[in-house]
Amino acid sequence: MMLDLQLIWAGLIAVAVLLYVTLDGFDLGVGILFPFARSKEERDVMMNTIAPVWDGNETWLVLGGGGLLAAFPLAYSVLMPALYLPVLLMLAGLILRGVAFEFRFRARNRGRKFWTQMFAGGSILTAVAQGLILGGFIQGVTVENQRFAGGTFDWLTPYTLLVAAGVVAGYALLGGAWLMMKTTDNLHGDARRWTLAAAAAVGALLAAVSVATLFVHPRIAERWGFGAGGSLTVDWSVLTPLLLIPALGLAGLALVAVMARRGSHRWPFAGALAVFLSGYMGLAASFMPTIVPYDIDFRQAAAPDNALGLMLVGTSVILPLILAYTGWVYWVFRGKISEETGYHH
Repeated sequence: MMLDLQLIWAGLIAVAVLLYVTLDGFDLGVGILFPFARSKEERDVMMNTIAPVWDGNETWLVLGGGGLLAAFPLAYSVLMPALYLPVLLMLAGLILRGVAFEFRFRARNRGRKFWTQMFAGGSILTAVAQGLILGGFIQGVTVENQRFAGGTFDWLTPYTLLVAAGVVAGYALLGGAWLMMKTTDNLHGDARRWTLAAAAAVGALLAAVSVATLFVHPRIAERWGFGAGGSLTVDWSVLTPLLLIPALGLAGLALVAVMARRGSHRWPFAGALAVFLSGYMGLAASFMPTIVPYDIDFRQAAAPDNALGLMLVGTSVILPLILAYTGWVYWVFRGKISEETGYHH
């Protein structure tokens, strides 16, 4: 039986991006919440909750971006010129927060305050840039003869700004829920407040983005059963099964709201993950099999099968090692963390 290498690679990159968004999402969220912490000691604890895992979380961005270049070079060659500026902003944010992370622990007084601000600023810049990239991707890029033919700032629209706000709120939700799971006492109470506020913002912004997305491109509206053939009718046979996707997001938000109010430690994070999974499934339902909306599908953009097969051999060795190492790190540092005692199980 022949392997469908193009489909396998599309799936691998999709999973890598989902893992990046959820895993790096919560440590970006911790940075976004930094300005709301009450004291230097609280910020130390917040940073210590992500210290063992934050750089490993970014591995998935390398796999997603590098995999896109290697496995789907045509898609990479079209999307990168379309999104150069927000991609550069994202990389600048990631570099800034990485430098700030290392320097903050070694700085004193004024220097520590500066690097604290840089860590928060780098986290917010990264989240905003990722939102602009996502919004620019959803609204589509101009393609002629399989080349990008649009303008430098096509990605900057009211819609992409709305998506960026949604991504920042979503990461803050993940960060707050992570801190509820990893901290104790006053910081746990603060994280509970932040999580509930972020959940309310995510609910409002997710609804606004979902409605706006239906108007961004007619192809999306038709995919969800709205306005088929240019009419205002709803095709319920198409829409009804797809309603399970937003239902998962609503259930996730409800889980966050109910369990955070009860002061639960783990369930709000599970609810936040469900919200992100719902959004990701919604994107998949809107675009598949397109990899450059709305002109190039993943089979057109794929590298030759012999190249995909060779890369898959290497990936099948490396990927289990990355997963095993990641799982082991999360297991070792699975406990709570406090100012006095550090990690404890």
